[in-house]
Amino acid sequence: MRVLLVEDDQRIVDFVQRGLKAEGYIVETANNGKDAIALGTEGKFQAIVLDLGLPDLNGRQICERLRGNGVDTPILMLTARDTVQDKVSGLRSGADDYMTKPFAFEELLARIEALMRRRGSEIKQPEAKELQLADLVLNGETHEVKRGDTIIDLTPKEFTLLECFMRTPGKVLSRTRILEQVWGYSADPLTNVVDVYIRQLRRKIDDDFELKLLKTVRGFGYKLDAS
Repeated sequence: MRVLLVEDDQRIVDFVQRGLKAEGYIVETANNGKDAIALGTEGKFQAIVLDLGLPDLNGRQICERLRGNGVDTPILMLTARDTVQDKVSGLRSGADDYMTKPFAFEELLARIEALMRRRGSEIKQPEAKELQLADLVLNGETHEVKRGDTIIDLTPKEFTLLECFMRTPGKVLSRTRILEQVWGYSADPLTNVVDVYIRQLRRKIDDDFELKLLKTVRGFGYKLDAS
């Protein structure tokens, strides 16, 4: 997934870029309106994070020009201004969401993901009913999981956790991302429930098989990988 970050405060750029890259996003940046419009019009991004206050054009002007150029990429506007009038003005210029500074990265990530989900539902791309990695097969209709000829009995949460990995094979998922996707945004970020369920899932899908699929990437999270 590609995200365009339009921001002229280098501290915020470093903070957001580092966090999004750790979550597996490809991030390109622009620190002025001219570059933002040029990059945004290319249509290669799944989301645009746009600061309202820039040195040449403000965020509303950039938003209006992108929409005028036919760009329908979801736009999340960032600003230190939090009045209702400012928010309404930003949304009416074409932004899809509005977030005030300072902000927590977890909320920013959640809002970006929500915009992408909303966009995905509009496109209505069908999801695969059956997912497979090596000899591990997950059927989304029957909720059956197998490794080879062995049927694996999973709880509903274990099934959802495995499905989360199988839809992003080879991609490292952080504990925060797993917690949000499987347990929801209201889950306590300090809980160890992710690690507990990872152990349970690994015991069921890996312990009795020669090829280990569920792997720990120290300092980052976990991934499902057949290599």
